[in-house]
Amino acid sequence: MPELPDITIYLEALQRFVVGQRLEAIRLVGPSVLRTADPPLSEAQGKTVLGVRRIGKRIVFALEGDLFLVVHLMIAGRFHWHRRGARVQGKVGHAAFDFPNGTLMLTEASTKKRASIHLVRGEDGLRQFGQSGIEPLEADLSVFKEALTRENHTLKRALTDPGLFSGIGNAYSDEILHRARLSPITLTQRLDKAGALRLYEATRATLTEWIARLRAETRDGFPERVTAFRKDMAVHGRYRQPCPVCGTAVQRIVYAENECNYCPTCQTGGRLLADRALSRLLGETRPRTLEELQRVKTRYRNRTD
Repeated sequence: MPELPDITIYLEALQRFVVGQRLEAIRLVGPSVLRTADPPLSEAQGKTVLGVRRIGKRIVFALEGDLFLVVHLMIAGRFHWHRRGARVQGKVGHAAFDFPNGTLMLTEASTKKRASIHLVRGEDGLRQFGQSGIEPLEADLSVFKEALTRENHTLKRALTDPGLFSGIGNAYSDEILHRARLSPITLTQRLDKAGALRLYEATRATLTEWIARLRAETRDGFPERVTAFRKDMAVHGRYRQPCPVCGTAVQRIVYAENECNYCPTCQTGGRLLADRALSRLLGETRPRTLEELQRVKTRYRNRTD
């Protein structure tokens, strides 16, 4: 799912490409993506885009006539910029927004179509998308700590809760926790002052650094390689690959449709966190430390030699 750094770069590109442009037509291919009927989507056609902004992980287009087009990309939704009037791409295409200078395409490369488009009228209509989560790059330490400890969750869950922090998801929470040298399962209300400060600084540094990286990558173009898995990430999506700090193999916890990646040396003192799938498979014999994991690997290699 595009998160705060990715959406920031999208907004900067949209500012260059569509703000001030007239939305000539909307070609809707996947009807399920449209979640509102009043006002009708046709009312947005012919209106000039006055600005773009972010609400959490949603992208908002402010149009003439006090209209707001709200797009949530969810996990697999992406924007692409094409020549004016380009054909909507087969099974992945949802909609095309035609402007005089080109076409903005909305795609979703997933069988589970979760991306959404809402058209609402006025600031009152936008309030339904309001989130109570703080903006992590705007909050000071005291505001950050108040949000973090409002409920007693694991650090991983707290960082990805949109009601607590705006714009942070699965990928950047892994990177933040690795940078802060904190276990993803530490409970927020058990975090000491030093740990809270490290987390605050790691959050700001990680998000700021990745915004700068993505900005340099995109330059004056349109971001076409938006992904949650980047080779320069420290732990996210790098299961079994070496941690860039200590060289230990990155481990993971798999849950639902996501996974949490972490370094057991840098973050958990050598302890392997319980993974539901592995626990079901091995039960009480599952390895709990790096040393036990190494012994299991050695026994397996000896049996297969």
